[in-house]
Amino acid sequence: MFMSNNACLVPTSFWLTGIPELESLHVWLSIPFSSMYLLAVVGNVTILAVVKVERSLHQPMYFFLCMLAVIDLVLSTSTMPKLLGIFWFGAHNIGLDACLAQMFFIHCFATVESGIFLAMAFDRYVAICNPLHHTSVLTHTVVGRLGLVAFLRGVLYIGPLPLMIRLRLSLYRTQIIAHSYCEHMAVVTLACGDTTVNDLYGMGIGFLVLILDSLAITASYVMIFRAVIGLASPEARLKTLGTCSSHLCAILVFYIPIAVSSLTHRFGHVPPHIHILLANFYLLIPPILNPVVYAIRTKQIRERLLHILKAAAQPK
Repeated sequence: MFMSNNACLVPTSFWLTGIPELESLHVWLSIPFSSMYLLAVVGNVTILAVVKVERSLHQPMYFFLCMLAVIDLVLSTSTMPKLLGIFWFGAHNIGLDACLAQMFFIHCFATVESGIFLAMAFDRYVAICNPLHHTSVLTHTVVGRLGLVAFLRGVLYIGPLPLMIRLRLSLYRTQIIAHSYCEHMAVVTLACGDTTVNDLYGMGIGFLVLILDSLAITASYVMIFRAVIGLASPEARLKTLGTCSSHLCAILVFYIPIAVSSLTHRFGHVPPHIHILLANFYLLIPPILNPVVYAIRTKQIRERLLHILKAAAQPK
């Protein structure tokens, strides 16, 4: 690195602290984090395998679920190996380009996941409010295009974040990031000079993704609930709502942790280690719980998993 005349650094790498104030507990913290990461990988790979081999699951909702599984694998793998490296080997150093790449993957795929939840809400709306046209509207091609749009939107929204840091912010007060991964605001707050553009762009993207997507999902479910209320029997209402329960649980698991983490980072006054633990949990909890929620709530997935487990338990 080089030192500028105004005592700001031009870093070629950063130093991730891990969990500040809990450095002495890093080895112990590695146990729950590595266990959760393993559960996330096994759970999402299992969902992908089950949907692939079970032809009855080749429907829009389960294709979207597979997209969620891939996204969750990318999100958790973007952070956990580096965090465990910090815990186990003291591998705090991360190159500037690697830091920006990690930042892109984390924020991009979180944005993509929000887009997939929006697409899943549209799928549930069509399935319940216009069931006769569900198969003709949500064809495999349409599902693939919705997934592609969600991905391209994530790249379009988040792509400028690392570029703006690379091109606009070359000087930093320190190279120590008080975080376990390269989160956008954690890097920007270290920069010398005016960061207004970066701050406003980051907040604008957060508003577009968190607020507008959640409002669109809420609007779709308002229309769904209105259609459900119009059904004749209580049994039909419960059965119809049951088809939405997994999606609703997954939405809450995704949006609540990310909203709490974002609000505490920008407006809260919580201890740094609490904030960073929350930030890591929001990248781990959805990848763990999404497979569990769908395995419990979806009869076809549950039965296929039981069949696989019974086959594995039988003697050769």
